[in-house]
Amino acid sequence: MPRGASPKRERQFEHIKESAEKRGASMGRAQEMAARTVNKERARAGESTTASRTSVRDPKSAPQRGGQRSHTGAQGPTKDQLYAEAKKRNVEGRSTMTKQQLARALGR
Repeated sequence: MPRGASPKRERQFEHIKESAEKRGASMGRAQEMAARTVNKERARAGESTTASRTSVRDPKSAPQRGGQRSHTGAQGPTKDQLYAEAKKRNVEGRSTMTKQQLARALGR
């Protein structure tokens, strides 16, 4: 934590760090995640002297977003699932097909 951080930010840092360690992150990685999160919150609250544009102009803070940008969403069935269905339907040439080709052959 930066020198002069408020007690609230210190508690927040410790809470995030302990939570990450419980989820299996290494100590160094947990500290990094906690520091980044707390620094972003400090920037949003105007407590820091420098801040990135995304830290300040983001529509929601990280806890409020709740992982909205963590991935692109479901991509449908896996290639293995498509292959298994193609095998059931006895689709010819399935072993050399890509995921997209399997989906097309199955009419998806």
